[in-house]
Amino acid sequence: MEEAEERHQLEIKVYKQKVKHLVHEQQENLTDLKAEGVLSLKRAQKDHWDQEQELWNEKRSLNVKLKEQELANEAAITNLCLKHEEEMSRLRNDFEMQNKDMEDKYTKKMQALRDEMDLRRKTEIHELEERKNTQISELMSNHEAAFGAIKNYYNDITTKNLSLINLLKEQVEDLKKRETKLEKEKAEVLLQNKQLIEPLQEAQEQVAELQKKLVHYYRDKEALMNSKAHLKVTQKELKDLQWEHEVLEQRFSKVQEERDELYQKFTKAINEVQQKTGFKNLLLEQKLQRLLSLLEQKEVELSEVVAASNLGPNALSLVTHKLEDVLSSKNATIQDLQLQLARVCKAHNDMLQTFEAKLTSFGIPLDNLGFQPLSFPFPGQELGQGPAGLVAVPT
Repeated sequence: MEEAEERHQLEIKVYKQKVKHLVHEQQENLTDLKAEGVLSLKRAQKDHWDQEQELWNEKRSLNVKLKEQELANEAAITNLCLKHEEEMSRLRNDFEMQNKDMEDKYTKKMQALRDEMDLRRKTEIHELEERKNTQISELMSNHEAAFGAIKNYYNDITTKNLSLINLLKEQVEDLKKRETKLEKEKAEVLLQNKQLIEPLQEAQEQVAELQKKLVHYYRDKEALMNSKAHLKVTQKELKDLQWEHEVLEQRFSKVQEERDELYQKFTKAINEVQQKTGFKNLLLEQKLQRLLSLLEQKEVELSEVVAASNLGPNALSLVTHKLEDVLSSKNATIQDLQLQLARVCKAHNDMLQTFEAKLTSFGIPLDNLGFQPLSFPFPGQELGQGPAGLVAVPT
């Protein structure tokens, strides 16, 4: 046993040295890989900088080309503008020459037309003067004949007018007398009008007030008719509302009875579910605690057995494999128990939420229940883990 233990210690030392060599090699490989990674990163950065520099150079060359093209375009535009101005000046000169020629041409035509029209006007004036003279001679002869006739006619008219003047003088005197009489009557009528103006104004004011009262009367009459119709409609609506109120009171009494029944059933169901879930949760938690304490006890016993028995590596590997199988099966059972506990807690919480939603829909506050429903947390939340979380067991 002592020789075997010495060999075992030597093998452990050899394995430790091998592990140290492997760790050293691994570290060297890691440093080489890190150095290669840094070099590759530097190369990639250098390539990137080179590409970026090339792109900047291309951009500068393109900017230079663009500026050259812009300058060329500006020069071409200036040349075109100069050509356009030269063409415009040439066309302006040609147009002015044509305008002058046309002015000279049409001034000559106008002068010729003016001379021709002057000759025609002179001939027409001469003809008109001859016609005028003939017409004047004819008119003078006709005028002399008409003057003799008019002279005789006016002599007859003057004799007749003298007789008419005498008659009109007599009529004027009669009219003056009548006018004085009418003025007297006018003064009397004005006095009567002054006396009648005040009662007329009072009568007009009374008529205006009566017209206003008549307008208000028609408005009040229309409002009375509308209010009567509205009263009939409101009375009908009141009857309908009274009937609906009676129906709703009957339905309300039925709903209150159903609510009371549901409230009693709900309280019974809540009490039963709380008792069942609380009992199940207590059993599952106790079972889980027992299993965890048993697991810790087994780990301590295993560590003592491994320390006490100086087994070989093959036997130790077999024992560790068996122990890992047993621990995996125990972990599986623990997971199943925790999942069952999580399902029960989730079902309880969902049922509480549904019952609370039903109570709020029926208008029953939770304060009137007489107790506060409990919402159980997940088992993993008590242990600081997830719903199916487990502590890793060392092998």
